[in-house]
Amino acid sequence: METRVTFLGTGTSQGVPLIACRCPVCLSDDPFDKRLRSSVMVETDGLSIVIDSGPDFRQQMLRVNAEKLDALIFTHEHKDHIAGMDDIRAFNYVNRKAVDIYATLQVQAALQREYQYIFSEFRYPGIPEINMHTIANNKDFMIGRVRITPIEVIHYKLPVLGFRINNFTYITDANYIANSEKEKIRGSKVLVLNALRKEKHISHFTLQEAIDLARELQVPEVYFTHISHQMGFHRVVNQSLPDGMHLAYDGLQVSVH
Repeated sequence: METRVTFLGTGTSQGVPLIACRCPVCLSDDPFDKRLRSSVMVETDGLSIVIDSGPDFRQQMLRVNAEKLDALIFTHEHKDHIAGMDDIRAFNYVNRKAVDIYATLQVQAALQREYQYIFSEFRYPGIPEINMHTIANNKDFMIGRVRITPIEVIHYKLPVLGFRINNFTYITDANYIANSEKEKIRGSKVLVLNALRKEKHISHFTLQEAIDLARELQVPEVYFTHISHQMGFHRVVNQSLPDGMHLAYDGLQVSVH
């Protein structure tokens, strides 16, 4: 089954450029150095599935001319991954249906705090309409005929979910993956993995750590995402990477068979 992946955003929590930063990367005119907050759209079997709706969600949907949204899956509850959920209202109106949301109970609790009005008994006109589905015990779940495999990773001390969809695996906000979870990734044809910067970080893989993990997992095509301005210029870093490994960039589309 063919899977088409569009990188809606490839930046870290503050995006690139950062507000008020005067570093060479933030001042770069190269569009490859402009990164919205990390998210991907996965299109397969006639479905349009988005992983994470950060604060740039509206801009991202407009940029790719999205006309439908069948499901929204959340990796975890940090603001740069959930802050745009209100804008699914547009899809409610255009597609004339509620949007299916998939999240752990921990993430659902954060959504209920952040979007109290969505979950209130009083249904204010025009609020987002959702169908909430629970990702429980990291078990596989189905969206239509598409099987989704959750992959638990650790983001400092916070459990975060990555997802495998067909031969595509998406991992963001991680600095540790247990061996049992790595086994879920093996056999993928394309892997997306977070790589924040070159220097050590408390809660994200460095570029070298991500390269080493990609080699260990032996996935033939690897794209790094959740990238900071501290990584350096996209074109320079990308040229230095091993064969089969790339820095992702906003708007990149990849077909996975």
